[in-house]
Amino acid sequence: MIKNKEMKNENSDTIAAMGIGAMIVFIALILVAAVASAVIIQTAEKLQQNAQTTGDQTQDQMASKVMPLSIVINNGGTLRMTWELAPGSESVGMAEIAWSVTCTAASPDAGTLNGAAAVSTNGGGGDALAGQIYQVTLNVANCAPAANENHVLTLAAGNAGFTYEVLSYGSSTASGTVVV
Repeated sequence: MIKNKEMKNENSDTIAAMGIGAMIVFIALILVAAVASAVIIQTAEKLQQNAQTTGDQTQDQMASKVMPLSIVINNGGTLRMTWELAPGSESVGMAEIAWSVTCTAASPDAGTLNGAAAVSTNGGGGDALAGQIYQVTLNVANCAPAANENHVLTLAAGNAGFTYEVLSYGSSTASGTVVV
């Protein structure tokens, strides 16, 4: 009878040892899964932050971009430019918008769009606003329109992106001729 009782205790000890071993393996798996989850969550959060930063930088570069609608030869070495800001742009001070016309014959002409006047009726004021159309006269005395030449107009609005336009002068440089 004592032998039977000892076998029963030994059998119970074996089953208990297997249960403790299974519990240790189970806890280890939970710990590994928790560490793996933390790494995956951290990586996803870092990727999201990088994407947000890249998106913000792209928006800063594209926002407040000046888009010329038309450029026409005006009287006496000037150009009349009709322009607007890119959709979704933030307001920009007129003095912060710089322009430059480059030609091969002389030094470039440059200035700001400080004298621009609003020509549409949906806003206005001291700053350029998205959705508002403006008109300004560019004095291009050094790079005056010349027949069969191309000049380059560069526009920059503050810290935003640049706009490049090629001013293509055909055989006529008469007042009213459209170059863009």
